[in-house]
Amino acid sequence: MTQPPNPAGRTSAAEHDRGVLEAADGRSIGQLMGDIAGDLSTLMRQEVALAKAEVRQSVTRAGKGIGMFAGAAIAALLLLVFLSVSAWWGLGQFIGNQWSALVVALVWALVALVLVLVGKKELQRVAGLPQTTDTLSKIPNAVKGHEEDNR
Repeated sequence: MTQPPNPAGRTSAAEHDRGVLEAADGRSIGQLMGDIAGDLSTLMRQEVALAKAEVRQSVTRAGKGIGMFAGAAIAALLLLVFLSVSAWWGLGQFIGNQWSALVVALVWALVALVLVLVGKKELQRVAGLPQTTDTLSKIPNAVKGHEEDNR
């Protein structure tokens, strides 16, 4: 025969003697912990599935955007080729085709030199992953319980 739950929330002597604590619906603490673990597992699986779906959608959109930029880059390259030919032809009317070709080539060499120097300067400023390296180096001490060694 089961006794009604104590309104004060205390266990009766019979419940205490049994040594098993139960929820109001009759489930033991172990069953409740199992339910919590199962619910957490389900929640984590659902969150991972949601993250995968969001990443898939973002990657698809990014791929389309990158494709459009690649097409624009090809169009810009063709534009530069035709502008260079036009400049070569236009200058050729005044200084001759050989000299105008040399002038256009020197202009493009100057543009390439400037781009190389700016790119080299930017690459020298790359620091890698300093924060990630720092936090990863602290993980072994944290796992061992020696967080104070990380300071």
